[in-house]
Order: sequence, then C-alpha cells, then structure tokens
Amino acid sequence: MSGSEIQWCFSQVKGTIEEEITDADIISCVEFNSTGELLATGDKGGRIVIFQQEQGNPPFGEYNVYSTFQSHEPEFDYLKSLEIEEKINKIRWLERANPAHFLLSTNDKTIKLWKVTERDRKPEGFNLKMSDGSLRDPSSIDSLVVPVFKPMELMVEASPRRIFANAHTYHINSISVNSDQQTFMSADDLRINLWHLEITDQSFNIVDIKPANMEELTEVITAAEFHPRDCNSFVYSSSKGSIRLCDMRQRALCDQHAKLFEEPDDPSSRNFFSEIISSVSDVKFSNNGRYLVTRDYLNVKVWDLQMESRPVETYQVHEYLRSKLCSLYENDCIFDKFECAWSGNDRHVITGSYNNFFRIFDRDTKKEVTLEASRENVKPKTVLKSKKVSQAGRKKKDEISVDSLDFQRKILHTAWHPHQNVLAIAATNNLYLFQSKDT
Repeated sequence: MSGSEIQWCFSQVKGTIEEEITDADIISCVEFNSTGELLATGDKGGRIVIFQQEQGNPPFGEYNVYSTFQSHEPEFDYLKSLEIEEKINKIRWLERANPAHFLLSTNDKTIKLWKVTERDRKPEGFNLKMSDGSLRDPSSIDSLVVPVFKPMELMVEASPRRIFANAHTYHINSISVNSDQQTFMSADDLRINLWHLEITDQSFNIVDIKPANMEELTEVITAAEFHPRDCNSFVYSSSKGSIRLCDMRQRALCDQHAKLFEEPDDPSSRNFFSEIISSVSDVKFSNNGRYLVTRDYLNVKVWDLQMESRPVETYQVHEYLRSKLCSLYENDCIFDKFECAWSGNDRHVITGSYNNFFRIFDRDTKKEVTLEASRENVKPKTVLKSKKVSQAGRKKKDEISVDSLDFQRKILHTAWHPHQNVLAIAATNNLYLFQSKDT
C-alpha cells in the first residue's frame, strides 16, 4: 500500500476551540507506547494526558482519556536567577514488564519516571477501622472479620517513582530509553548523560563537546537517540547538520564518534541562512535499525548506516519557503524545531509544516502528500484532501498561495502508531487523530 494509495481519514480531535489559547495548553510532545495502545501528550503547562485506544471493533483511531496528571511544576534556579519552565520537552515509554505502565518525562532540567497503574478493587471489612476510615474502639470489637476486595469504579493512578535531577547545566532536549530497558540517556546542548533507571543520584557523562573556551563553541547537540536493538550504539545530531554514531564499547567518553553522517556543503549556494536551516532538529532510527531519518528546516533526509557520505533519500518539505527565509528569520519561525517519525513498517516518513500542514513521504514509490489538520471536516471517516501550495503569482483553484500561509499554525510534533496506520498530530492546543480508510 503506497503513500499515495493510503486514503487518510479524520478520526478524532481532542482539545477545545478557543480564540485565546493559553500558552500552558500548547502541546509540546506526542508519543505512542510500543504497542500503540496508549498515546501520551505533554504540554507547556507541565501536564501529561494519556489516551487509551478503544479495543474491539474498529475504528482504530478512537482514543479516550485514560489518565491526566501534573508532571512538572515551574521552578526557580536561585544560583543562576533563572526560571525553569514546567514545559514537557519529551516523553518516552518503557517496555511493559508488568500490569503497570512506566514512562519518562522531562522539562529543561529534571527527568521523572512515572508509574501508571489501574485500581478497580478496594478492600472492605477492616477490624480496627470504620468504613469512613475512623478508628474503632478496640473494646467494642467482639469478633474478627476477614477483609475482602470489592469491585469499584476503575481508577488510574500516576505516581512519580524516581526523579533524576541536577545533572544538566543546559536545557535537556532529548531523552532516549536503551533497548536493554535498564538505562537511558539525556542530552542537552553540550553534553549527553547515561543513567541507570534504578539510580537517581549519579549519571555517567558519555559525550561532552563543551570547549575549554566558550568563545570557541561552533555547534551544539540538538537531538540524541539510542539504536532500537544494539544497546551499545546511539546517535546525536548537531546544529551544523551532522549526525554522529557512537559506540559505547570503544571508549567510556564517546567524544570520538564511530561514524559521521554529513552531506558536503555547496559553497556556491551558501548564504546568511545556510547554517541556521541546516541545523538538524530531530533524528530517529528506523524500527529495523538500518536507517536514520533527520529533519532540518527545509528537508527530511534518510541515511543508510552503511553510507556516511550522503543521504540515500532527500525529501523537500516546504521548498517554497526558501524565498521567504528573510521574513521567517525576522519572525523567529526559522528557529522552529520540527520533528519527524517513521511508520511501523519503515516505508513512510511523516513530518510537519506550517498552516497546520503535515507531509507524508512514501519511500518505495517516492510519492508524497500534503494534508491539513483542520476542524473543517470533523466527521469521522471524512477523507482528507491533499493540499498544494502555489509559488507563482497565479494559483490554480485548489492551490493555496505561499503568501497566505499562516505561520502561527504549525505542526511541530507528530507520531505514527507502531503497528497501524494511525497518526497523532499536535496542532497548538489540539491533538488530531487520523487513520487510513481501510484500517
């Protein structure tokens, strides 16, 4: 089934329709768990909302609220006189090993491990306590009762199990759980730390690119991820457009990379914006572990781990913005960090754009489609129409002029269900769910 043949349908939209959206309600990350049964979103207000997929009959794109909790609170760093925002930067699920679910969430400074459990029974028949919890007079007890568990309305509880703090001088931009399910890493602008899930008071620094003299700083780390199968391998991307693959078996401090994925620069096309738009905002291993997908400002690139010199595939996301870089620089949009995601079978790649557009690329047929996350057609099973943007002065009937794009409506965070054609798209304070027509 190719990308052009997948007919995407509207399934659901979560979130309110408000003229004035508060900053705290803006979704800042979206993440499916490994089965796709649960979908977590984090927002700028430090809240996490977990949705659960409806079981049984289709549609598969139906998700309902499972649990909502406050993950992070605003803090103040008194040593540096800095406010630390509560905004959730990343969420990562752990593989399920018992009836509970576990996930990691992070803001700029602190990572938390959350345990999400269900409770549908409560104990009744205490000897020393009344039903309201008050203590009974021991002298009035003339017989012993055996407490029993009685059914109750399902409660989902989220409790913080561990807090990993005070290890990052700069803002955390990535967390990634290792395939061994025992360790994870966290990355900021200049360092990557390795943690054990059981140990909160120490971490091991595995990458440090901080120069002795900060005036010599030429690049920063933008994203990092563990290989899905090899627990010794990980990659990190930089603001200079390079991706480094590191092997923790070679040395303790992975400042010397095993492989460097970098496209040669074309000196003739260099300009003021070249370095800004070449910064990699996201990097993800394919599910089979053979490829990497990276996103810079204008392109999505697929790299083969066996070939470092250039990407095997390059997809233009919104090339029509190249002529608008000056105004995008002035309104700061050029610094937007778009994410990308693989489909479960590694055949498709999804990423976001402006005007609430998102793009899906089919790696087999090389076909691509532009779709819009919109409340206009909100009937379930409504097939999405592909969108086209016109650069020329005259536009065709169904095209949208590049000058009329809304740069405040942007899709930065996208996720693809690991086993089904179900998409989760974050658009400001709304979460859109789409599914293929035949799902």
